[in-house]
Amino acid sequence: MPPTPAPLDDSHQQLLDQMDIYYVKKPFRNPSWKPSGRRNKNVKQIIGEMNRREASVLATQTNSGASTPLPHAGATSDGTVTPAHGAASSRPLDVGKATQSLSTLVLERNAQKAGINTATGPANNSGLSVPSTTTAAAVGTGLNLGPAVTYTNIESAPSLHPAHQKQYCDITGLPSRYTDPKTKLRYYDKEIFQVVRTLPPGGPDQYLAARGANVVLK
Repeated sequence: MPPTPAPLDDSHQQLLDQMDIYYVKKPFRNPSWKPSGRRNKNVKQIIGEMNRREASVLATQTNSGASTPLPHAGATSDGTVTPAHGAASSRPLDVGKATQSLSTLVLERNAQKAGINTATGPANNSGLSVPSTTTAAAVGTGLNLGPAVTYTNIESAPSLHPAHQKQYCDITGLPSRYTDPKTKLRYYDKEIFQVVRTLPPGGPDQYLAARGANVVLK
């Protein structure tokens, strides 16, 4: 008679399933978390807004004096008489001759102060010079009446690059091409190098302070 199989005891498997943490829910966010209402902009939107802002600023600076008419030859600035243009007011106004940008006005005033002869017409009663047709045409086409800036008329400041500066010995003041790696002092020759190596503690720092190359820890 075959032996009867023993009943399966699954208590051990039930214990393993109970202690297994794989099936336990592990939320990665806080249950009370809510997305913020603020929407961040991507790079494309930021660059587009910056380009529009810069274009608006340039257009504002360019058109800031575009509506300023040229002074008329018969106008007075003392306030006693209201200027009347007569027959000229009935004719259509030429935009190229009647408008000036603010930058052109500044350049003309600077040129007059410097004594530069600009292409201007006769002066009116108020003492202001009326630009001639050549000047008005240049203004209408957007030409710059100021001095042209080229590579030959710009006086640049001396270079601050270390390769373009001469180095001098911290002890003797003579031109030097050597630097002590330990004390960071510049020396002229091997004799001065021996003097640098025999300086007492704090001596190199005083020489560096005289040159403005000392390190101050705060």
